[in-house]
Amino acid sequence: MIRVLIADDEAMIRAGVRAIVQSDPDIEVVAEAADGREAVDLAVSHRPDVALVDIRMPRLDGLAAAAEMRRLAPSTAVVVLTTFGEDAYISRALGDGASGFLLKAGDPRELITGVHAVADGGAYLSPQVARQVIDRFGGGRPAREAAARTRVEQLTQREREVLALVGAGLSNADIADRLFLVEGTVKSYVSAILNRLGLRNRVQAAILAYEAGLTADG
Repeated sequence: MIRVLIADDEAMIRAGVRAIVQSDPDIEVVAEAADGREAVDLAVSHRPDVALVDIRMPRLDGLAAAAEMRRLAPSTAVVVLTTFGEDAYISRALGDGASGFLLKAGDPRELITGVHAVADGGAYLSPQVARQVIDRFGGGRPAREAAARTRVEQLTQREREVLALVGAGLSNADIADRLFLVEGTVKSYVSAILNRLGLRNRVQAAILAYEAGLTADG
């Protein structure tokens, strides 16, 4: 079972998210929080596999909560629930420990897919969110795409294949199955990619994959 924490200050949103994720028999909601501070406390006490966290919450916002969870409950992967128009928050979240970004108004199936992906050690971004983040970073999208393609050219063909699948939100186990490799080899490839390209985490790797056009949505 994938154990999930839901954090949102709106009870109706929490109920909707709970109904969606628990429609999957492999997901169990173990706790709900109405603000960021409560979310951190519950993450520490319940140690969920995944925390679905709203950005705008009282006492402690979702991004600060994500950073606290990374420090106090590092085994919990944080997925940020966002809406359009919050691009400044999304770009800031890249350095705050989030493993995924999902739109509240998105397809419910994306929510379940995202939970599974980050629980398995992957990263997951709604395609619309990825494009929003890329545009926010500045410098002009064509220039950023050209720069991204130049960066990935230093990777081997196999490393580019792995990076593309990271961008698609696949876990190490899923990538291993897709490329007929053992999971330990995939972990080594991912570590090498992050180190060579100067990336902090899989979310930044996924963004780069989108920018470089390695994924279908990119």
